[in-house]
Amino acid sequence: MATDYYGVLGLTRGASDSDIKKAYRRLARDLHPDVNPDPGAKERFQEVSKAYQALTDPEKRRIVDLGGDPFDNGGGGGGGSPFGNAGFGGLGDIMDAFFGGGMGARGPRSRTRAGGDALIRLGLDLDESVFGTTKDITVDTAVLCEGCAGAGTAPGTHPTTCTTCAGRGEVQSVQRSFLGQVVSSRVCPTCEGTGQVIPEPCFTCGGDGRVRARRTITVKVPAGVEDGMRIRLTGQGEVGPGGGPAGDLYVEIDERPHPVFTRDGEDLHCRVTLPMTAAALGTTLSLTTLDGEEDVDIRPGTQSGTVLTLRGRGAPRLRATGRGNLMVHVEVETPTRLDAEQEKLLRELAVLRGEDRPGSTSEGQGGLFSRLRDVLK
Repeated sequence: MATDYYGVLGLTRGASDSDIKKAYRRLARDLHPDVNPDPGAKERFQEVSKAYQALTDPEKRRIVDLGGDPFDNGGGGGGGSPFGNAGFGGLGDIMDAFFGGGMGARGPRSRTRAGGDALIRLGLDLDESVFGTTKDITVDTAVLCEGCAGAGTAPGTHPTTCTTCAGRGEVQSVQRSFLGQVVSSRVCPTCEGTGQVIPEPCFTCGGDGRVRARRTITVKVPAGVEDGMRIRLTGQGEVGPGGGPAGDLYVEIDERPHPVFTRDGEDLHCRVTLPMTAAALGTTLSLTTLDGEEDVDIRPGTQSGTVLTLRGRGAPRLRATGRGNLMVHVEVETPTRLDAEQEKLLRELAVLRGEDRPGSTSEGQGGLFSRLRDVLK
């Protein structure tokens, strides 16, 4: 009769991974030999640890759900095959046997593996991305378990050699196929290829050697970064299983829109609106840039659509020296409402400039329609 590992933890079939972890931690704290002197507590603690191993490993849990025992060397039986446990192997097993992939050459693998990379977005104002800044960011990643220093074992305990594979990390099987008898090897389902098992996992991390924690990291943002760029912080990502080396943390820049300026690479753009009279007579415009107040000369007769260039007032070049430019786009505003006096003055100006008849080219010549009529005669 297979052990009811769900019942050992006080759970029912279908329990979530979170429920399994919570049940194990609760029982481990009560039954651990360091805190419970009861003679039967140690045996019960080992049962709980074994149940936790069985239900947190996907392959072992599948065997449990099928009614088998993942710690039984028989593997829960291989019923149904006319050859018993020597059923027809897959093509992968046959290729391993012929090309040396599964004859124990791989050996046990380390429980310690490198961690994964992490990504976080950092919002910046335009002046922060242009001139650079220093920001403190909060990240939620896997860090080294302080309870076991990454070993994954309870205090005072150590990993033991896996009895299923005898520490090799692989199990071999003899199978019959259309090519004859084939010997194949596969990763040991009990120790997952490490050759060792943890009889008493750390009740802080559950044997993983790492826990999730929130921490604050200072990020130095260089001047000239743009929206979508990433800053790499080496070794600030996820700590690996078994206390393995941490991956990298990538900080992606999210540049917020600015109410005045838009950015195109190293150049900045803005628009200014001038009255018709200022554009005609010329003026000096006080413009607030990212560097402070700047006087911009508007020449007499400036037309709408003119682009004025303020050199060196853009963003720094990230991988070169110098800065981009600030492009000021001028729009001339035509008045839509005039009082009687303003209209009179404009009409007098139009007469003085010979513009009271739009379309005429010079004195003595008719308008556009007159010239067309003359051509068609």
